[in-house]
Amino acid sequence: MKNSNSSSTNCVNISKSATVEQCEANFQAPIVAPSAAADPILNVPVILSQVNVSSNLVANIQLPEPVLEIKDIKKRVAITQCRLMTPTVSPGPGVDPFATGDYQLYIEGHVRKNIQYAAPAPYSSGECVSSTMKSFTTEIPFKCVATIDAADFIRPVQLPLTNTRSEFDFFRTQNLGHGFPEKDQFMSSDLSQFHQVSTQFYNNLPYCELVSHSIIEWDEATDRTPLEQGVPYGEGTFQNMLEKMFLQFTVKILQVQHIRVDAL
Repeated sequence: MKNSNSSSTNCVNISKSATVEQCEANFQAPIVAPSAAADPILNVPVILSQVNVSSNLVANIQLPEPVLEIKDIKKRVAITQCRLMTPTVSPGPGVDPFATGDYQLYIEGHVRKNIQYAAPAPYSSGECVSSTMKSFTTEIPFKCVATIDAADFIRPVQLPLTNTRSEFDFFRTQNLGHGFPEKDQFMSSDLSQFHQVSTQFYNNLPYCELVSHSIIEWDEATDRTPLEQGVPYGEGTFQNMLEKMFLQFTVKILQVQHIRVDAL
């Protein structure tokens, strides 16, 4: 290792340890949800609320080939982002981090659809229409913001504490030098030094769990054309489909909190 006097490309001098003597540890009471003071404290996920979210979706789906008929559609809801948008509070005496209010829940995801369909075979003729079974998978995206009223929270949300950063300086006097009276001095702070106190909080982020979903959908062909003459009446194919979907899903909103449990 090069000494501190030699030239080096390292931007941090690590020739000396940054640890000075020993560290001192003092007890600090954790932030605890309001409850009885004598009960044991646990750090566990708690249910803040459980809400049923509704959304309407409309999509145009283009199938990869002409389709004789839809045989089945399997659906699965996937939530890719679920965030409870809450305000922040500044740390200090008298501040309540469990203040209640109406908060917005931002949800983003998609509905995965696997469409199983019959495609007419090229050797269909006469009174018979032969087909092959195929499938097509697509995703219908959605995003929405729902407002959760304060009365709908089972437990209050622990709001995030904001980080703080403050600078401070020291007074310094210097001689003014030639051309100034000897009794006069330059009085200001020292520009060659920088002093700061900073505090950062690691807050627990509320998160979601998907409980259930329900979908009512209408899938209607928009370009259906009859097959050529000689096949059974009413047979035709289409490739474009208009989908109208009413989506409902239930999510639980949770957060890890310190709580007092009297059962122990």
